Amino acid sequence: MTDLQLAVIDVKPGASMESQSGLQMLRPRIYGAYRAPSGPKKIAALVMHPTSNFMGHYLIEPLAARGICCMGLNSRYMGNDTVLLMERAIQDLGAGVQFLRGLGYEKVVLIGNSGGAALSSFYQAQAEDLTAHSFPDGDPTHLHPGDLPPADGIALCAAHLGRSRLMRDWIDPSVTDEHDPLSVDPELDMYDPRHRMPYDAGFLARFSAAQKARLDRLEHWALERLRLLRGTPGGPRDQAFVVYRTHADPRCADLSIDPNDRAPGSVWGDARQVNYSANAMGRTTSLTAFLSQWSSRSQADGPANLARTTCPKLLLTYTADQSTFPSTRDTWLAAGGARIRNVDIVGGNHYLAGQPKLVPQAADTIAEWAHTL
Repeated sequence: MTDLQLAVIDVKPGASMESQSGLQMLRPRIYGAYRAPSGPKKIAALVMHPTSNFMGHYLIEPLAARGICCMGLNSRYMGNDTVLLMERAIQDLGAGVQFLRGLGYEKVVLIGNSGGAALSSFYQAQAEDLTAHSFPDGDPTHLHPGDLPPADGIALCAAHLGRSRLMRDWIDPSVTDEHDPLSVDPELDMYDPRHRMPYDAGFLARFSAAQKARLDRLEHWALERLRLLRGTPGGPRDQAFVVYRTHADPRCADLSIDPNDRAPGSVWGDARQVNYSANAMGRTTSLTAFLSQWSSRSQADGPANLARTTCPKLLLTYTADQSTFPSTRDTWLAAGGARIRNVDIVGGNHYLAGQPKLVPQAADTIAEWAHTL
């Protein structure tokens, strides 16, 4: 087995500024790390997230030890989703697939871990039938089928359903002033101690309806603002804004909702603290990025895209995950139909952090599945 190797991959530039680095804009590149087993080049796996740094992903070494070259690849938006366009992120994923095929591997599988699940599903759906010719704001994507070679299978691990669904489930409906992160309607504040657990059905229904209403208002504002900017001669085509308090999922506090083996709280710690933090999911975004990632207009819904794909699929459910649940598993399985099967990693948290005995279980399951393709 080779040492960990660095992959430096040139990618096509976008139509707008995606980086503050002049060099990166002039010659956009993405970076990955992979470990290749010795012997014939049969199977390679590619694990990528829209923004997380996966170059040190926990499956790279275990899969290489099981005869599968595994590369953790970063998109051009690594560490910053402020201007992230999902349609551009799949272009980067395609460059990674091309890189691995260029190394001579006969089959390439995608591993969609966490937010990488919807990304992988979106990629494969477009690779099989390209329909994303425009961004949600109407601009052309300039994607070409040659940018998106189809993968041979998709393995989903601790799989979120997609960024638009996360925002729908997590946005805090108790915000009363979009410019004041401390504004709050106590009647809709899941963290207010007056709302005791288990939450009653009436509160949960009002909470969910108010979440949708807030997200709808933000989406309407973003569309109107974009029209205003682009309707102004010589005006800008985009702007940044802040979405306060985006981590208010009642399941973080009430374990009786969608129950699994999880502990109370969030993947990132105390859920209320995360909700009010300066840097959290979707906190700072641009109008176009909001539409592409977080809005109902996003083309990157995980299950909807997975249902369009024809390749074999595997789902690994981590049963102690604090951000994916039995309903998440059921939605993926319904989308995958006869081409998907589920394997539970019992007791697994979202990234199998501090669980060294569970990582080999996940790697064994993926390797056994991949070797049957």
